[in-house]
Amino acid sequence: MTDSSRPAVPADPDEAGFGRSPSCETGTAERLAMNRTGSFEWDLDARILDIDEAGLMVFGVDPAAFDRRPSTVLERLDPTERARLEMTINEAISGGHNSYSVHFQVPLADGSRQWTHVQARILRSVDGRAHRVIGVVRDATAEVTHSAFVSDLEKRHQRQTNIVERTTSAMSRAVTVDDVTAALTGPGGLTGLGADGVALGLVENSVLNIIALSGDSLEVLDGLGSGPLDANLPLGDTILSGRPRFITSLASLVRRYPALEPHVGRLNFRAAAYLPLVAQARSLGGLALFYRERAVFSADERILCLGLAAIVAQSLQRAILFDEEREFATGLQSAMLPRRIQEIEGGEIAVRYHAAWSGRQVGGDWYDVIALPKNRFGIVVGDVQGHDTHAAAIMGQLRIALRAYAGEGHPPSTVLARASRFLAELDTDRFATCTYAQVDLATGTVRVVRAGHFGPLIRHSDGRVGTPQVRGGLPLGISTAFRDEEYPETRLDLVPGETLVLYTDGLVEEPGADVDVGVAALIHEVSDGPAGAEELADHLSDRLWERWGSGDDVALLVLRRSPDLGSPRAPRLHQYIHQADPEGLSEARAIVRQALSDWEMAELADDAELVTGELLVNVLLHTEGGAVLTLEVLPEPVRRIRLSVQDRSSVWPRRRTPGETSTSGRGLLLLDAVATCWGIEPRGEGKAVWCEIGPAPPRLNTSKGNGGVPHRS
Repeated sequence: MTDSSRPAVPADPDEAGFGRSPSCETGTAERLAMNRTGSFEWDLDARILDIDEAGLMVFGVDPAAFDRRPSTVLERLDPTERARLEMTINEAISGGHNSYSVHFQVPLADGSRQWTHVQARILRSVDGRAHRVIGVVRDATAEVTHSAFVSDLEKRHQRQTNIVERTTSAMSRAVTVDDVTAALTGPGGLTGLGADGVALGLVENSVLNIIALSGDSLEVLDGLGSGPLDANLPLGDTILSGRPRFITSLASLVRRYPALEPHVGRLNFRAAAYLPLVAQARSLGGLALFYRERAVFSADERILCLGLAAIVAQSLQRAILFDEEREFATGLQSAMLPRRIQEIEGGEIAVRYHAAWSGRQVGGDWYDVIALPKNRFGIVVGDVQGHDTHAAAIMGQLRIALRAYAGEGHPPSTVLARASRFLAELDTDRFATCTYAQVDLATGTVRVVRAGHFGPLIRHSDGRVGTPQVRGGLPLGISTAFRDEEYPETRLDLVPGETLVLYTDGLVEEPGADVDVGVAALIHEVSDGPAGAEELADHLSDRLWERWGSGDDVALLVLRRSPDLGSPRAPRLHQYIHQADPEGLSEARAIVRQALSDWEMAELADDAELVTGELLVNVLLHTEGGAVLTLEVLPEPVRRIRLSVQDRSSVWPRRRTPGETSTSGRGLLLLDAVATCWGIEPRGEGKAVWCEIGPAPPRLNTSKGNGGVPHRS
């Protein structure tokens, strides 16, 4: 239907099948006309359009005035519709197609618009040139209108289906009541519900508690939220009556609930659905959905709202049950742990216990601090196999038994051996792991035993973290079953300012990763964390317990020996050097040099570093343990330094006269040459070799004595 078609010979009407006389097909033509359907034949070469009366009626053209020109029909259309029709026809002809179909709108005399459909076939010559088009034209308004209605209906149904699916998906992931409120008020919550505001309230003992609010809501106004159930307010009325309320205007809201009239000017919504939340015949609370634009609730929309309320009610019931069971389990676990930790002299101690976030059940992790004779105390961190209330109950019994055995004064190895036997006699299939240590902060001695558990970490005063090799035995219970109740004891020395860290696996186990990764992360955080025990415990909890997802319980114990910093005029430092630490010797020398530089005594650094190396090498080579290095300033009467190296050996060093080719035996000679004075004195189970470097005090006796008295070079 375009005047741009090229001219040619007129077509034979009989060839088209629509150009025969009306008398031949009167019945067919009338039937088509009654259905507002006509036929046409268009000669592209002659640019002549033949169209029957029914077809002209579809286009709204008077048959008496029709001049057989295509433009006469095209001029009836709006420019946009005309351009769309011409583009469809031209693309079909030039593209070699044999047919085309198009819908377009025709303006009618009464000002309305009619959807029209043309279905045509293109006839081509042998060489493929299009020369004629035949087809039908019909009024498609009813069809298109019905199709639009069906399409809109399908869109609304799809939207409702999406709302139900999103809500169901969000609620299925909600485990606790907090999870339910987060799903309703978090990102996408209102979109998922298809509302502009939401309020969720739970009822307990006839008191309504609004636990979730988002977007436009009536309950954000003062006095209209939490409180005793009130039938004069919509949510309270819905809960008390058990019937939903669908409000389609603020006027109807005020008529039903006059108490809201003073607040109408502050409301930003037009419609609301107040829905009771009922699960298994138990009223849990109410859900309110608010809408800014909606003015009516269709039957489908009311059913949708009630369905959403049912989904939320079921999720809330499950979440409430979960929270109640979890509260019971965590309460049981808490009751099994010590209510308070005693204060200790000479240090500070901090403990932390965190229950797992996921799952209903708690584990058997525990910690304890036990008072012992002679100002000593025992510390323990352990874990009973399993994550249920049975594990928590066994933990409580085992903790009490271990406390009793320790309080009787037994050495650490005996304490764990008896605890293992106790657990085996409980006739349970559970085992337990733990690390137990007896601590004497006066001397810094720590005696550690380990039963299938992680060994302790030691944070040195300079921030370095050591992992001492603590020999271990089998887990408690298993060792008795295998008749191997040997728990070898390892001695550690905690110098002033150092910190001991005991922990359970929940602090270092990351799902899907090797436990060594978690231990490395723990070592890093212990090193970077604050020095105080309480602050370090909080730091580790924040950085690690939440980092791993908290799928397991965590018990943590942090013990710090009080630092001995001396005074500004007489500063002091302590450093423990492990025998198995290959870098400990060089680090000790560096620490001494740096300390003397900080104390403005750098002129003594060379001699002090030399003596440090000699004394430490003697301990590490000739004893079976580490050494404690102490460096302090003696301010009166002449400012100088005192350097001491303490070990656990009772054998005193002796002076030798080495030959020219000897590789040892010169330590005391060198000490005698460099130090102002030096000596050896007993310390606990071992001894300490000390020396002073710097100007000699005037009162010092210059005579040399035996190994137990001061010497002066």
